[in-house]
This record gives sequence, C-alpha cells and structure tokens, in this order.
Amino acid sequence: MAKKLRWLALAAICLTSSLAQAADRVRIATQKTGTLAWEVEIIRSRGLDRAAGLDLAVTELASPEAGKIALKGGSADLIVADVMWVARERAIGGSTLYHPFTSALGAIMVPEASKIATLADLRGRKLGVAGGALDKSWLLLQAWARKQGFDPKKDAQVNFGAPPLLAVKAEQGELDAVLNYWNICAELEGRGFRRAIEMSAVEHDLGARGPVAMVGYAFEQAFADKNGGALKRYFDIAAKAKGILASEPDEWKKISARTGVADPATLDILRKRFAAGIPRRALDDEEADARALYRVLVDVGGAEFAGPARDLDAGAYWRPRAGD
Repeated sequence: MAKKLRWLALAAICLTSSLAQAADRVRIATQKTGTLAWEVEIIRSRGLDRAAGLDLAVTELASPEAGKIALKGGSADLIVADVMWVARERAIGGSTLYHPFTSALGAIMVPEASKIATLADLRGRKLGVAGGALDKSWLLLQAWARKQGFDPKKDAQVNFGAPPLLAVKAEQGELDAVLNYWNICAELEGRGFRRAIEMSAVEHDLGARGPVAMVGYAFEQAFADKNGGALKRYFDIAAKAKGILASEPDEWKKISARTGVADPATLDILRKRFAAGIPRRALDDEEADARALYRVLVDVGGAEFAGPARDLDAGAYWRPRAGD
C-alpha cells in the first residue's frame, strides 16, 4: 500500500509539473495604479489565468512611457497604450498591433454650482487641461470648438498640468473648469463636481457612431503570430475580469489601494464609469470610428502629434486567425 501511495504521489507531482509547463506565458507591463493593473489583479484573485492555461508575468512600471520601452525592447509582451501611438509605430516601420481596452473618456468638469454648461461659457475662464498640448481629448475638443467658431486656446485661459494636480487646483477654486482623465473625473464627481461637457458627445459630433476605444492593448506582430491562442485566451479572461468589476461593487474594495480611492460612494462612481467604458462593439465598427477620429486628431495636431502617421493603417487591429 505504501509503495502504491508513493507512486500516486509521484504521478500527481508529474501531472502538476506537466500542467505548469503547458501554461502559456504572457509578460505584461503595467502601472501599479493603472487600469490594466486593476484587471490583472481580478484575473489573478479569481484564478482566471490558471483556468485559461496562462502564466502571467507582471512587471509594474512607473509610467506608460516605460511600458512602451519595455514592449519595444522585448521585455514585455503586452501593454496598454493609445491607438495613436500604435499608428505612429507602424508608420515608422514597426509591427505593433492593437486591440480595444476601454472607451472610457473624461469630461470638462466644473463645480456643481458653476454656471458653465456650454463651450461658449468657457470664454475668459481658466481651463485646466490634463496630458499636455498633444493630449487626444484636448485636440478633439479643439476640433469640436472650431465647428462652433470657438478657439479654446485663445478664448479661454488654458493651463496644462498633471491630472491629479489639476483636480486639486479645481477643488481649490484656482481653475473654473478642468478637462481631465476619466478616472480623475470620477473622483471629482465624488467631490461635488459635475460633467459640463462630455467628451463622448464631442466624439459623436465629430463623426463617431458609437463609443470608441482609443486606448487598447498593444503587442508585437511576432508575438501574436506565435501566441495567437494565448492572446485570445487572455482577452477572453480580461473580458470576464471587466465584467466582474462592472457588476460586483465589493471587488472595488480589494483594488481601492490601486485606484487611490477609499470613499465607497466615489468607488461606486468609478465602477460605473469603468463599466460604461467596456468595449462591446464589433471590431470593424471600432476600427472605422477610430480611423475617422484619428484623421480629426491629425488635422488639429499635425506632424507634431502624428509624426509620419497621417492615417491609421488597415493592419493595426489584431484579428485572431482560424485555430487561435
């Protein structure tokens, strides 16, 4: 009996080792507090990676730029970046591919009691803009303003700055309005601010037929060619993780340290905004709208924004092959 038990134990060890070896490794670079990190934490805590036969090796980096360097340098397989960066990489001879991650967008936020409700109301007002002069939301806002005969660069007092700093300045009354990232906007909502101008409405007025995931997963063609099945399984479990975050408020308590938000009411606002940004459209529709908005961005931002990428080429969006 003892000999039989030893053989059974040995068989179990061999089986465990075989399963571990069979897991496909995907190296992910993310920011510790970034939304990709939220997703990965849920995947791991629910064991979705193991169930999908994936071995996720996660490296937490200080900035999105560090992630891009890791991807291009070969130390990461998967990051999150905007579609404009992918377009530029492909325009200079790269083979980076793209897959939708989120369509969540910011807004122009104002205090609840503010009388600002339209673009014209920003005339002469102090407007904070996150992300710098080439931020996509700022460029889209300028394109939209042109249609209304308004130039925010001239007609408003524009102040660029880091997203958290601008939020603080808005709360302190140093800014009349702030165009900020979606998660910071959600935090401001929890602090008594309202959304005066929705960037989703701006996108729609500029030609988008639905919500557009201008932020997505980025990875190299060579990795996709060799690991198409692993990529597809990752995107499948990522969709499950997003669904969990969208529908289970208690999960947000577990990732509150990553979000930087502890207040339950604000966490719930963050959850709802996150859920609204989950991509649900057909890939062809996503790509068509992204291409249309990209042309708008190039028209406003010019070569400084786009480099040689005057258009979003047709091969940028990854589509799994039969058998992946």
